[in-house]
Amino acid sequence: MRTTVRYTALAAAGLLALTSLTACADDAASTASTGSGSKGDGKGTKVKIMVGGLDKVIYLPAMLTQRLGYFDAEGLDVELLSEPAGVQAETALVSGQVQGAVGFYDHTLDLQVKGKDVESVVQFSHAPGEVEIVSTDAQDDIDSPEDFKGKKLGVTGLGSSTDFLTKYLAVKNGVKVSDFTPVAVGAGPTFIAALQQGSIDAGMTTDPTVATVLDKKAGKILVDMRTPQGSEEALGGPYPSSSLYMQTDWVNGHKDTVQKLANAFVKTLKWMSTHSASEIAEKMPADYSQGNKMLYSVAIKNTLPMFTVDGVMPKNGPETVEKVLKAFNPTIKNATVDLDKTYTTEFVSKATG
Repeated sequence: MRTTVRYTALAAAGLLALTSLTACADDAASTASTGSGSKGDGKGTKVKIMVGGLDKVIYLPAMLTQRLGYFDAEGLDVELLSEPAGVQAETALVSGQVQGAVGFYDHTLDLQVKGKDVESVVQFSHAPGEVEIVSTDAQDDIDSPEDFKGKKLGVTGLGSSTDFLTKYLAVKNGVKVSDFTPVAVGAGPTFIAALQQGSIDAGMTTDPTVATVLDKKAGKILVDMRTPQGSEEALGGPYPSSSLYMQTDWVNGHKDTVQKLANAFVKTLKWMSTHSASEIAEKMPADYSQGNKMLYSVAIKNTLPMFTVDGVMPKNGPETVEKVLKAFNPTIKNATVDLDKTYTTEFVSKATG
């Protein structure tokens, strides 16, 4: 199997620049899945997919599919690339650098009102998998999102889904978006350092960062959205988050390839539903555990409830996402969103997983 090393970052203007990522992201970005393409349709069987953090447990199906050999089994030549935040994966997709993005479904709504037709073709999850964590130093000052006023709140990137959800939690609890300061701190070591050094008072992140923060006693959980129940409590319904989304025109022009991608990912989701967290952890790149396999298994176990079994969009999920975005995003609040165009079940309904 060929291994390709590639590090990418996209500036807001859509220009390509090199960046250094965390050790985990380095390992993730250096792994590509390639197949002979002999089973392909001769058009688009080489697929580049940008992931908003390959080492994040919420996006685990991307690398796990590669590790299980399901891309190769479908005759696909898939290259997985990594960016620190989902908003950067979105930028890579709309700029045409990649054919697919693994990130939050909410980007499809945001892009639609900006004139970009993008749709989720495989829905990995029905909960955000996100956790709002308060630093140890600030835990006496923040008991709920009502206390966000005047605070510095960490997000992976400005305009990212963690940014969206942080703003919603604030507005829902009576705090204006202008009353707090969002700070882009990424995930993993950069998030933890920001929390420990006081650069942020609290922040939204995912596993394995959550498990590491708790293990280091660097913070406590304020809002836990790793389960459907947690999503219901915080957001008022199922919140489809991590997904494979692609530009609609590309999907319509490469249906055979998209079907094979759906087949591979649905196989992975079903495999995950019948295997333990430790078994899943064993399949992942060694560096993902950061030297602590037990802690990494705990991180996976705590996040597993967010994943779907079949890749199908959860009922009423798009409506919940729209409600969340309209609460704080003036562009979407004043726009009509055609939710039917933000996702499709055409491919997962035919998947051979």
